[in-house]
Amino acid sequence: MNYEAGVIAEKGETISVDFEPVDQAAEEKRRSDRRKIIIIAVLIVLGLAIAAFFAMRGNGTTTPAGDENAQAPTVTVVTPGRTTVEGQITATGTLAARREMPVGVVGEGGRVVSVPVDAGDWVRQGQVLASIDQSVQSQQVQSAAANIQVAQADANLAQANLDRALQLVERGFVSTADVDRLTATRDAAVARVRVAQAQLRELRARNARLNIVAPASGYVLERNVERGQTVSAGSPALFRIARGGEMEMLARLNEDSLASISVGTTAQIRPVGTDRLFSGQVWQVSPTIDQQDRQGTARIALPYAPGLRPGGFATATISSGTVVAPILPESAVLSDRDGSYVLIVNGEDKAERRAVTTGTVTSKGIVIDEGLTGSERVVLRAGGFLTEGETVRTQLAKLD
Repeated sequence: MNYEAGVIAEKGETISVDFEPVDQAAEEKRRSDRRKIIIIAVLIVLGLAIAAFFAMRGNGTTTPAGDENAQAPTVTVVTPGRTTVEGQITATGTLAARREMPVGVVGEGGRVVSVPVDAGDWVRQGQVLASIDQSVQSQQVQSAAANIQVAQADANLAQANLDRALQLVERGFVSTADVDRLTATRDAAVARVRVAQAQLRELRARNARLNIVAPASGYVLERNVERGQTVSAGSPALFRIARGGEMEMLARLNEDSLASISVGTTAQIRPVGTDRLFSGQVWQVSPTIDQQDRQGTARIALPYAPGLRPGGFATATISSGTVVAPILPESAVLSDRDGSYVLIVNGEDKAERRAVTTGTVTSKGIVIDEGLTGSERVVLRAGGFLTEGETVRTQLAKLD
């Protein structure tokens, strides 16, 4: 069936235009199919490209050198060289009094009536640290003093009798035998005086030993006695004194380290819990090595300072001459469970891990004892973000 669509008038003529009927549903379906085909084709091409990319990486196929270098990350590297630095040995140990003096009961002891000093006080030689009750002993002293007076009186009487007899012997009133007897009596009386005087001195010496006194000037470390306590010759030490207040550190070192130091070597001591440094000097190196841990002791003398507490833990940095070694900034040295390491850039511009042994920390950086010759290109920063074997571009930096 034909339908008349309209009439067009041109130059006075009438033209009749006829249209065939169109199926709209079929046309929409054809368009939808074409879109699906195009989308599927794009996805296939994209999938093939991705597969080709991963296949090339898996087979070791790389992009041209120019493209790879253009995409490689840029890292800053340094060539440390070798520097002469002061050698140092780090050791740990405990603090102690260099000459510790335990002070205990010297005499027979008794009840403590006063303790005028405490731990942390300075005392002088002969100063009383603790006083013992002497009430009984003082009565004994008085009795001994009275005995001297009695003995002296007897000696005076015997001397007077002898003097009178000597005056009468010339007249024949007294015999020589009587003079000898009176002389012996006089001598015995004088001897009794001396005995009484010796007994008095003994009592006074005993009483003087009752008090606990400082054997030398120093710093009181411990006080283990209280007023009212009864002490005797068998009691433990009542006080511990550091003679002259001198301290020391007992630094534990292995055999190699002990061999590199000597008496007179300087050291810096840092007690745990403080940033203060104390200067000392090695005054004794252990002549023996402990068979259990293969270590010896270096004794470092220290003057008295309030921050040094015997029994505390400390770290010592001991000078051990000069060494020539590379020095790296702290940012270049990394560490993990396998130890310290650095990343270097090899001749193929690839990152490479290098295990190192670190030494002392100086103002310029960390001394590398082992692992580097100093001519390597060491990654200065961001080494932890690089993968070993990764290609990089380098930018050389100079160390100050």
